[in-house]
Formats: sequence, C-alpha cells, structure tokens
Amino acid sequence: MSTPIRITLFNHKGGVGKTTLTANIAFALAEMGKSVLLVDSDPQCNLTSYLLADDVVDDLLNSSDGPEGRTIWSALKPIFNGNHEGRLATPTPIGDIALLPGDIRLSGFEEFLGDSWANCFRRRLGALYSTSSISTLVSKLHRQSSYDYVFFDSGPNIGPLNRVLLLDSDYFIVPVACDLFSVRALATLGQAISTWMKDADTVNAIAPDDMPLLKAKPALLGYIPQRFRMYGQVMAKEAGSYLREIKNRIYDDVASVLREHDESLAPPQAEDPKLGQVKDMTSLVQVAQREGVAIWECSGGAPVERNAAKRTFVHIAKRLEAIRSCR
Repeated sequence: MSTPIRITLFNHKGGVGKTTLTANIAFALAEMGKSVLLVDSDPQCNLTSYLLADDVVDDLLNSSDGPEGRTIWSALKPIFNGNHEGRLATPTPIGDIALLPGDIRLSGFEEFLGDSWANCFRRRLGALYSTSSISTLVSKLHRQSSYDYVFFDSGPNIGPLNRVLLLDSDYFIVPVACDLFSVRALATLGQAISTWMKDADTVNAIAPDDMPLLKAKPALLGYIPQRFRMYGQVMAKEAGSYLREIKNRIYDDVASVLREHDESLAPPQAEDPKLGQVKDMTSLVQVAQREGVAIWECSGGAPVERNAAKRTFVHIAKRLEAIRSCR
C-alpha cells in the first residue's frame, strides 16, 4: 500500500484563508478522482464548520467525549488519559472527501502536548507516544481506507499542536495575504520550523528503539498568495508590491533556513515556489462556506466567476498531483 502525502497548510498569521484553501484544494483533488482525508486539527473547528451543517457539528461536539465520539478528540482522549494508544474514530464522509472533525477540546490536548514535548527529551515513553499520536492515528486511518492525500488544517499560532503536525508532514504550504502583516510573519516562520526539526532530531536520536517517531522533514512545497484585488487582468499595484516582497521573504526567511538544515527541504533561489494565486472572492467564499460546498459549486456569483475559481483550484491540485506522481 502506497503512503499518502501529508500536507499542512501553515502560517502562524491569522486571516490568510487556510481553511478555505484546504477545503477547495481537497474538492479539486476529489474531482480528479483522488482520495483525500482532511484532519481538522484546529481547536476552532473552522474546517468542520465549513463542511458540515451546524446541527451536525453540534451533535459531533456534544457526543465527542463519549464512547461513540467521532471527532479528533474522541480518538486522542485515551492518550490524554495516559494510555499509549488512541482509538480509531471513523471519519465523516463529505461526498468523495473524508473529514476527521475538529473539536474545541483539542485545545486541552495542545497543552498536554507541550508537556509531552519536554518529557520526550527525558526519554519518557508516554511522552513519545503522545507526541506521535496524531501521526499514528492518520496511519491507522490510511490502512483502513487508503488515501492519496492527508491535509492538516492548522491554527494561526506557533504552538505544540502545530509543531507535531509540521513534523509529521511530508510538505507544507504557506498561504499568504498580500499585505504588510504577512510579510512580517514570514520572518519567524522558517526559523520556528527549523528549531522544531533540530529538537526532533535530538529526540529521535535518544529515543528507545521501536518507538513511534515523527519524520521531522517537512519540505516547503510552496506559497499561495490570496485575497488580492484585481483591476481587469492585473493585480492591484499595492498587492503586487507586497507579493514581490513575499517572494523574497519566502526564500530568505523560509527556504534558505530550511536548506541550511537539509538542502532537499526547499527549492533553490532560482525557482519561485508559488503554487498558484487566489484573487479576492469574498462573496463567493461566504456563500460556499454557508452551503458547505466548493466555491465553484455554490449558488452565488456569476458562472464566469465560479468557473474562474474552479480553474484556480484545479491548477493548484494538478501541481500537487504532479509532485505526488514523482515521489
């Protein structure tokens, strides 16, 4: 059985459209016949709220602490309670996509992961099992259903939960807004990931044999500028200016830092790793989120707008599939 590509969409700056991007890339891949597992690993549960009706989300959250729970917390609760193994929560089907729903209780598990990380350096077995618990869960779900892609929807922070998601990922994608705040955020993103990898290398080196460990080799797949204005077929001047700065920061503050750790983790300077770009689609996004569908399947906007949105996400999906086929 082939292994799925595990991808985290990560930027510790909020408001850059990670959840919308994750969902619509998954929709595009599913239309191409690929099997996709979405893991809502943000305690805010935005991805779950996008894809499922409010009453379904309420039911999932109300029952997640019990034996029939089907959220990510339901699967991880035994680990939180001191067991070495979680349980297998059944993902919720969303058309051709599978969703492991999020849970607000994951915020407590994130604090638990912070303590576990420190104890990994003391070779505590429980801490090592805890740190790799989401990775182990995804592996079990894949053995059950065989996915081509696994996407982690991450929260906007540099915390213990995002650390284990990135360290378990084969690749990460950086969504950015064309503004000053995204430019500034990139200054610390690469350094944070590099520090996590160095720490994980230490943990993996001292861990007892046969322990589940994180790969700790997340490669920069690329960045995706979003939410910029267009005038005719041309990006607005201010957004274009920020985009040029973002390209420079992606190389200087992310790619270069990763290449110092391992040259295979980022493309060289001569290559612009922009996977695509998503112009401002505010009205379409709002309708799609309310209806729980792909942007191009929503009832809002004109057909020409929806078709343009589909071309955008199909382009990104094809780029990912080309990378997967070369592995």
